[in-house]
Amino acid sequence: MAVKFAHALGTHVVVFTTSPSKKDDALRLGADEVVLSRNADEMNKHAGSFHFILDAVAADHDINAFIGLLRRDGNITLVGAPPKPLSIPAFGLIMGRRSLSGSPIGGIAETQEMLDFCSRHNITADVEVIPIQKIDEAYERLARSDVKYRFSIDMASLKSN
Repeated sequence: MAVKFAHALGTHVVVFTTSPSKKDDALRLGADEVVLSRNADEMNKHAGSFHFILDAVAADHDINAFIGLLRRDGNITLVGAPPKPLSIPAFGLIMGRRSLSGSPIGGIAETQEMLDFCSRHNITADVEVIPIQKIDEAYERLARSDVKYRFSIDMASLKSN
Protein backbone atom coordinates (compact mmCIF):
# COMPACT_ATOMS: atom_id res chain seq x y z
CA MET A 1 0.00 0.00 0.00
CA ALA A 2 2.89 2.36 0.74
CA VAL A 3 4.08 2.07 -2.86
CA LYS A 4 0.60 2.88 -4.14
CA PHE A 5 0.29 5.88 -1.81
CA ALA A 6 3.72 7.28 -2.68
CA HIS A 7 3.05 6.84 -6.40
CA ALA A 8 -0.32 8.62 -6.09
CA LEU A 9 1.44 11.49 -4.28
CA GLY A 10 3.73 11.90 -7.29
CA THR A 11 6.99 10.89 -5.63
CA HIS A 12 9.82 8.93 -7.22
CA VAL A 13 9.29 5.53 -5.61
CA VAL A 14 12.15 3.11 -5.03
CA VAL A 15 11.34 -0.29 -3.58
CA PHE A 16 14.01 -2.26 -1.76
CA THR A 17 13.66 -6.02 -1.67
CA THR A 18 15.78 -9.07 -0.94
CA SER A 19 13.88 -11.06 -3.55
CA PRO A 20 14.29 -10.55 -7.32
CA SER A 21 10.92 -12.29 -7.79
CA LYS A 22 9.16 -9.25 -6.27
CA LYS A 23 10.43 -6.80 -8.90
CA ASP A 24 7.50 -7.15 -11.32
CA ASP A 25 4.96 -6.73 -8.51
CA ALA A 26 6.75 -3.64 -7.20
CA LEU A 27 6.69 -2.04 -10.64
CA ARG A 28 3.02 -2.98 -11.12
CA LEU A 29 2.17 -1.35 -7.79
CA GLY A 30 3.78 1.93 -8.89
CA ALA A 31 7.50 1.73 -8.13
CA ASP A 32 9.76 3.64 -10.50
CA GLU A 33 12.76 1.55 -9.53
CA VAL A 34 13.49 -1.68 -7.64
CA VAL A 35 16.75 -2.21 -5.76
CA LEU A 36 17.94 -5.60 -4.54
CA SER A 37 19.10 -4.79 -1.02
CA ARG A 38 21.53 -7.73 -1.00
CA ASN A 39 23.33 -6.29 -4.03
CA ALA A 40 26.06 -3.95 -2.71
CA ASP A 41 26.51 -2.19 -6.07
CA GLU A 42 22.80 -1.37 -6.32
CA MET A 43 22.74 -0.10 -2.72
CA ASN A 44 25.95 1.96 -3.11
CA LYS A 45 24.46 3.64 -6.18
CA HIS A 46 21.90 5.26 -3.87
CA ALA A 47 24.18 6.16 -0.94
CA GLY A 48 23.24 9.52 0.55
CA SER A 49 20.42 10.16 -1.93
CA PHE A 50 17.08 9.78 -0.12
CA HIS A 51 15.14 12.43 1.77
CA PHE A 52 12.83 9.81 3.25
CA ILE A 53 12.64 6.05 3.60
CA LEU A 54 9.61 4.20 4.92
CA ASP A 55 10.77 0.98 6.56
CA ALA A 56 7.86 -1.48 6.67
CA VAL A 57 10.01 -4.55 7.36
CA ALA A 58 8.75 -6.66 10.25
CA ALA A 59 11.71 -9.09 10.10
CA ASP A 60 15.30 -8.79 11.27
CA HIS A 61 17.29 -6.60 8.86
CA ASP A 62 20.26 -4.25 8.75
CA ILE A 63 18.70 -0.83 9.33
CA ASN A 64 22.15 0.78 9.04
CA ALA A 65 22.35 -0.11 5.36
CA PHE A 66 19.26 2.02 4.83
CA ILE A 67 20.33 4.85 7.14
CA GLY A 68 23.41 5.15 4.90
CA LEU A 69 21.10 5.79 1.94
CA LEU A 70 19.70 8.95 3.54
CA ARG A 71 21.00 12.35 2.54
CA ARG A 72 21.74 15.09 5.05
CA ASP A 73 18.67 15.75 7.22
CA GLY A 74 16.99 12.64 5.78
CA ASN A 75 14.57 10.56 7.80
CA ILE A 76 13.78 6.88 8.01
CA THR A 77 10.44 6.05 9.60
CA LEU A 78 9.70 2.60 10.96
CA VAL A 79 6.21 1.18 10.57
CA GLY A 80 7.24 -2.48 10.67
CA ALA A 81 8.09 -4.06 14.01
CA PRO A 82 10.98 -6.55 13.85
CA PRO A 83 10.94 -9.21 16.59
CA LYS A 84 14.34 -8.14 17.97
CA PRO A 85 15.65 -4.65 18.80
CA LEU A 86 17.54 -2.92 16.01
CA SER A 87 21.21 -2.08 16.53
CA ILE A 88 21.84 1.50 15.46
CA PRO A 89 25.30 3.06 15.79
CA ALA A 90 24.86 6.72 16.66
CA PHE A 91 27.36 8.04 14.11
CA GLY A 92 25.22 6.84 11.21
CA LEU A 93 22.62 9.35 12.35
CA ILE A 94 24.83 12.09 13.82
CA MET A 95 27.23 12.58 10.92
CA GLY A 96 24.47 13.25 8.40
CA ARG A 97 22.00 14.90 10.79
CA ARG A 98 19.74 12.00 9.90
CA SER A 99 16.73 11.03 11.97
CA LEU A 100 14.96 7.83 12.83
CA SER A 101 11.30 7.81 13.81
CA GLY A 102 8.38 5.46 14.15
CA SER A 103 4.68 5.66 13.50
CA PRO A 104 1.69 3.53 14.46
CA ILE A 105 -1.58 3.45 12.55
CA GLY A 106 -3.71 6.57 12.80
CA GLY A 107 -6.92 7.23 14.62
CA ILE A 108 -10.40 7.57 13.18
CA ALA A 109 -9.77 10.96 11.52
CA GLU A 110 -6.55 9.79 9.85
CA THR A 111 -8.17 6.54 8.75
CA GLN A 112 -11.02 8.46 7.11
CA GLU A 113 -8.51 10.76 5.40
CA MET A 114 -6.67 7.70 4.08
CA LEU A 115 -9.89 6.11 2.81
CA ASP A 116 -10.87 9.37 1.09
CA PHE A 117 -7.42 9.54 -0.53
CA CYS A 118 -7.78 5.93 -1.70
CA SER A 119 -11.17 6.73 -3.17
CA ARG A 120 -9.88 9.79 -5.05
CA HIS A 121 -6.92 7.85 -6.47
CA ASN A 122 -8.60 4.46 -6.98
CA ILE A 123 -6.21 2.74 -4.58
CA THR A 124 -7.28 -0.69 -3.41
CA ALA A 125 -5.62 -3.40 -1.35
CA ASP A 126 -4.25 -6.49 -3.06
CA VAL A 127 -5.77 -9.50 -1.35
CA GLU A 128 -6.36 -13.14 -2.07
CA VAL A 129 -10.00 -13.95 -1.38
CA ILE A 130 -10.58 -17.43 0.02
CA PRO A 131 -13.64 -19.34 1.16
CA ILE A 132 -13.82 -20.15 4.87
CA GLN A 133 -13.48 -23.82 3.95
CA LYS A 134 -9.84 -23.15 2.96
CA ILE A 135 -8.85 -21.49 6.23
CA ASP A 136 -6.61 -24.40 7.28
CA GLU A 137 -4.83 -24.34 3.92
CA ALA A 138 -4.43 -20.56 4.24
CA TYR A 139 -2.90 -20.97 7.69
CA GLU A 140 -0.43 -23.55 6.35
CA ARG A 141 0.50 -21.23 3.48
CA LEU A 142 0.96 -18.41 5.96
CA ALA A 143 3.34 -20.57 8.02
CA ARG A 144 5.33 -21.33 4.81
CA SER A 145 5.43 -17.63 3.83
CA ASP A 146 3.49 -18.54 0.69
CA VAL A 147 1.22 -15.49 0.79
CA LYS A 148 1.88 -12.53 -1.47
CA TYR A 149 -0.25 -9.97 0.32
CA ARG A 150 -3.17 -10.73 2.62
CA PHE A 151 -5.94 -13.29 2.81
CA SER A 152 -9.51 -12.09 2.95
CA ILE A 153 -12.29 -14.52 3.77
CA ASP A 154 -15.35 -14.48 1.52
CA MET A 155 -18.06 -14.25 4.15
CA ALA A 156 -20.67 -15.67 1.73
CA SER A 157 -18.77 -18.97 1.98
CA LEU A 158 -19.95 -19.31 5.60
CA LYS A 159 -23.35 -20.35 4.23
CA SER A 160 -21.85 -23.13 2.05
CA ASN A 161 -21.25 -26.71 3.12
